[in-house]
Amino acid sequence: MGKDLDHEVARRRTFAIISHPDAGKTTLTEKLLLYGGAIQSAGSVKGKGSSAHATSDWMELEKKRGISITSSALHFEYQDHVINLLDTPGHQDFSEDTYRTLVAADAALMLIDGAKGVEPQTIKLFKVCRDRGIPIVTVVNKMDRPSQDPFALMDEVEKVLGITVVPRTWPIGSGPDFLGVYEVDTRQVYEFGRTEHNAKQASVQVKGPEDPELRARLGDQRHDTLLEELALVSEAVEPFSIEKFLAQQQSPMFFASALTNFGVENLLRRFIELAPCPGPLPTVDGEILPTEEFFSGFVYKVAANMDKNHRDRIAFLRVTSGRFERGMGSKHLRLGREVRLSHPHRFFGQERVTIDEAWPGDVIGLINPGLFRVGDVVSSGPRIRVRNFPRFAPEIFGQVRPKDPSMSKGFNKGLAQLGEEGVVQVFWPRIGAREPILGAVGELQLEVFKHRLENEYSVEIVVERKGFTRARWLAGVTEQLLDLLPMVVLDDSRRPVALFNSDFEIQYARDRYKDLELLEKPPTEEESVA
Repeated sequence: MGKDLDHEVARRRTFAIISHPDAGKTTLTEKLLLYGGAIQSAGSVKGKGSSAHATSDWMELEKKRGISITSSALHFEYQDHVINLLDTPGHQDFSEDTYRTLVAADAALMLIDGAKGVEPQTIKLFKVCRDRGIPIVTVVNKMDRPSQDPFALMDEVEKVLGITVVPRTWPIGSGPDFLGVYEVDTRQVYEFGRTEHNAKQASVQVKGPEDPELRARLGDQRHDTLLEELALVSEAVEPFSIEKFLAQQQSPMFFASALTNFGVENLLRRFIELAPCPGPLPTVDGEILPTEEFFSGFVYKVAANMDKNHRDRIAFLRVTSGRFERGMGSKHLRLGREVRLSHPHRFFGQERVTIDEAWPGDVIGLINPGLFRVGDVVSSGPRIRVRNFPRFAPEIFGQVRPKDPSMSKGFNKGLAQLGEEGVVQVFWPRIGAREPILGAVGELQLEVFKHRLENEYSVEIVVERKGFTRARWLAGVTEQLLDLLPMVVLDDSRRPVALFNSDFEIQYARDRYKDLELLEKPPTEEESVA
């Protein structure tokens, strides 16, 4: 298997797209699929006057609102490479889902609005990538609209994010005058033409930057300005280094309009050359190389009801080493027992296909009858100890119950399955009424939870908002102390969590109870597996 394994690892690229909401992430995802040959016509993200929707948006609420609020794994082949595109939620209320997805990525495309530049959510996600050592490619999008000066955008990225950007393409105009891009490596201008509804690949003409036709198209003044800019890019900008890119010291920058398809193919073609193949899995005891002979993988996402016809739960597993084969046995390390991985699927939006094998870097979907949760590791080889996945402390709370008590069975089922996904965190009171308390980072999470209970489980719920704004996991706590704190609940692993109304209350508890530890994350940051 050695040669096959080396070859399959080398041809894979697994990456995520990160951005501030409304920077065009879902549109870019769709157009990468179009140019990768995975779809023949791009769907409308907003669905205005059309039944078409973005391939990566499978949830009904996503289609209605025109936003991505789930993570999808999209798999396609392009120029003898296997692409695993991990689409992530664009809305900041779902940052936790995005952070977990980045654990499964080997590289990231950082999408920036050409007019707005670096925005708050972009900064947060950039820092997560940097903490994880993920190399980042910068894409300046929406060049078909009035945009900032390209040099000003470069300067902003470098000052705000602290990374050197090196243009690999350069825009020819902007707004309605955006004609295409100059490719630095080939020293060629790619001039594009629009297509009907931007649904097909744009026509393209390739020419040199001093071509008389380009000068006639731009006019003498704009063409002279372009040549001056290209000279500056060639002479004054730091040379691109693949070693510095992989070390996160440089970020190659591309300019594009995902909506009109301008510059998308240039980005895709160069990205597969730049992005690294699957890397090693960090563990408490060292690294597991993707070329190890034994199979291993970890679950980074759990999703319920992706297909109403199946009504099943799916665990998204990133293969980290060896070859996966359908029906193989593997050890579930958290449970400490053998499991048979009999029903693996590959997903393309809402479509699913049964697969027979997968390789490091691939993402597969496993039917999950409550067996898997986020962070679980399976291995046919040695025991592996991995770090826990990111978990945020919620800031919005609501106690919930079914509007109709006779629907309690469906309510409990939905609560358990959606709780596994991490859309919200489910807490249970230690004493008193057994009505659960939902904790969320943002309002949209609660809205999605309520919508999905009604839409997927036929259960209407009553949400009674609570005044708590802080949650802290407890360590070094006694039963006597639990009784003294004003509100203590239990999380899904029955760990005690104290709920507070303000930072003042948190500090008061720390000052009064000296042995009490209040943690923003669950107390076991590293989890041993048998």
